[in-house]
Amino acid sequence: MKGLFNLKANGTKLATEIMAGLTTFFAMSYIIAVNPSILSQSGMPWGAVFLATIISAVVGTLVMGLVANVPYAQAPGMGLNAFFVFTVCFGLGFKWEQALSMVFICGIINILITVTKVRKHIIKAIPLSLQNAIGGGIGIFVAYIGMLNVGLINFGAGVPGLTTLNQPALWVFLIGLALTIVLLILKVKGAILIGIVASTLIGLIPGWNVTSVQDTMSFTECVAQLPTTFGAIFRENGIVSLFSDVSKLPLVLITIFSFSISDTFDTIGTFIGTGRRAGIFSEDDERLMSENAGFKSRLDKALFADATATSIGAIFGTSNTTTFVESAAGIGAGGRTGLTSVVVAICFALSAFLASVVSAVPSAATAPALVVVGVMMVSAFKDIKWDDLAEALPAFFASIFMGLCYSISYGIAAGFIVYCLVKVCMGKAKEIHPILWGCTGLFILNFVLLALL
Repeated sequence: MKGLFNLKANGTKLATEIMAGLTTFFAMSYIIAVNPSILSQSGMPWGAVFLATIISAVVGTLVMGLVANVPYAQAPGMGLNAFFVFTVCFGLGFKWEQALSMVFICGIINILITVTKVRKHIIKAIPLSLQNAIGGGIGIFVAYIGMLNVGLINFGAGVPGLTTLNQPALWVFLIGLALTIVLLILKVKGAILIGIVASTLIGLIPGWNVTSVQDTMSFTECVAQLPTTFGAIFRENGIVSLFSDVSKLPLVLITIFSFSISDTFDTIGTFIGTGRRAGIFSEDDERLMSENAGFKSRLDKALFADATATSIGAIFGTSNTTTFVESAAGIGAGGRTGLTSVVVAICFALSAFLASVVSAVPSAATAPALVVVGVMMVSAFKDIKWDDLAEALPAFFASIFMGLCYSISYGIAAGFIVYCLVKVCMGKAKEIHPILWGCTGLFILNFVLLALL
């Protein structure tokens, strides 16, 4: 086991990797219940999506761990599932089978741009200052997710404000956050996971009912529904029907493009933001990238693992599978190798049979973990020259838009656009990498097309 994942060379231990895997799983386990609740609104069976969510997470995360040997977990991404239902199905009128077909094609596109090293070259083209801004911005984003998940911030008056602290869930969150902070300051091993477990137990206090066990559907019932979505993209209402109406072809292509660009840059942002700070993607990875030495670097393999997971998920019946930013929780707990991912995959597999137990961990218990991990990641800001507007402006817009827009991709888009604008105004347009120009143009095109949908 230690030799397979090179634990010693990566400066980690078996116990640390297991603890990190459990931490990541509990931080992202909400997707098991949330994804089916969103996608089922399009007419897809809840039980089928429940299993498809777990299967895609297990397969994608195992490939990430065993092939790339990095501590990242995969599952159907939030935001992309909402786009799937509310924009593609409800807004544009596509059937859920057609939407799944678009996701499958998006996965194929991502595989092609990964094999041809386009995604890798995009990463190399991003200036170091923007990479640090993306890392810090994801820290803000992760912490913001934690606060929103527990309802600490509300938008009742149209303006964000602090929620009145009169709800049991908020007290569970605050107590858990205080406990996690104390454990981290005292350097207690497994502090983040201990905080999650302790918060879950606190939620059992009589009268609070924050932690509750609910079995919405049995495993057998879910299995019976799976054939409805499995392989649906290859049936009558799938890919064939998607391209049968020539008049809708431009709309289909625009939608696939929107799926692909969001999926691609969410992943790139997560890898840059977490991998560079933790040393997961080392200088050796960058050297191998520069030499175009095949798929030898961990980053190459990680990008390929991420690309394949989306198409696999679409075959089983779920929206885009992506690398979860909550992986930062496990990395913050010390995860450095693929063993962390394997532990996450095992937990997802077991959750298919223990849905009621997993769903009992409330967002109020995982939110403190996301907040403290976000704080850790914000340290990337220290390497940005904030007194230099040419560097500060792109960094600011890249980082702040991630939280405000609730999207890693939109944050990266804002950073790219402002970076190009600044360089052009300074008469240094030649310093902008051609790939960066291309990506910026695609982002602008995406915004224009979305405005016209």
